[in-house]
Amino acid sequence: MERNVAYTEPSATVQPSRWKRFFRLLVQQRALVVMSVPFVIWLFIFKYLPLWGWTIAFQDFKPARGFFDQQWVGFKHFQFLFGDERFLRVLRNTLVMSAINLVLGFTTAITLALMLNEVRQIVFKRVVQTISYLPHFISWVVAAGIIQSVLSTDGIVNDLLMWLGVIDDEVLFLGVGHWFWGIFGASVVWKDLGWNTIVYLAAMTMIDPAQYEAAEMDGAGRFKRMWHITLPGIRPVIVVLLIMNIGYLLDSGFEPQYLLGNGMNIDYSENLDIFVLKYGINMGNFSLSVAASMFKTVVSFILLFAANHIAKRLGQARLY
Repeated sequence: MERNVAYTEPSATVQPSRWKRFFRLLVQQRALVVMSVPFVIWLFIFKYLPLWGWTIAFQDFKPARGFFDQQWVGFKHFQFLFGDERFLRVLRNTLVMSAINLVLGFTTAITLALMLNEVRQIVFKRVVQTISYLPHFISWVVAAGIIQSVLSTDGIVNDLLMWLGVIDDEVLFLGVGHWFWGIFGASVVWKDLGWNTIVYLAAMTMIDPAQYEAAEMDGAGRFKRMWHITLPGIRPVIVVLLIMNIGYLLDSGFEPQYLLGNGMNIDYSENLDIFVLKYGINMGNFSLSVAASMFKTVVSFILLFAANHIAKRLGQARLY
């Protein structure tokens, strides 16, 4: 006699909710969470709490008045900025110098890292690294003094060019406005080239040496190994750094422009940070300075997220 047995489907495994998984992960990594608490507090106090000051951009702010006694003017200062020729010129200078810094910084740092990675003489490699790192630890005040001395009318650059017959008379390089962007790019590369290669050299150490051995056995030369193994191996690092640098596209620096700039090259050396200092803080127009800084922050935020989204759509490494 056959026994009828009712068929029951196996019960599905109950998955914990997202919040339960989140709190379970916090408990598992509680040591890292505790270590990150001071940084989160610092971030809130110095980065997010000051955002309340953005309200100054919509006021005719007077320091002697209380917060509720300020006169609200809406977008008056933003309208003034975008209608001011000085601001548009400063914005142009900022974008050009940031682009120069971005392009030269990436290409030179990656090139030097590739070359150092191929050096087999350890002593020579360490000497080159040390020499290229040293300018990074010089303050911009000292570095600007060196650059001004080298480019002065009686500096080594003028002496060399006259000895080669390129020029017949001394040239005041920092006095020619349209040359400032090139001088700025060369100065930044000289100062930060060695330091920027550290990340790429560290990324190259993570590439499996067996790939180089296999490529060498297949007859690949040094340049083919760099092109087909080294560069693809450090591509995620390059993309992530590129995304972060795009976010800083409106932050072209302050010290080199301020120290190397003068009345003769001001049309090319003045950037957003100097504009905020000169026409905002120094003149007591705090609302204008906050408006310019707010514009810079919002645009940087948009550029960062846009670059990260494009990298995600292209299937490349990204920040999140």
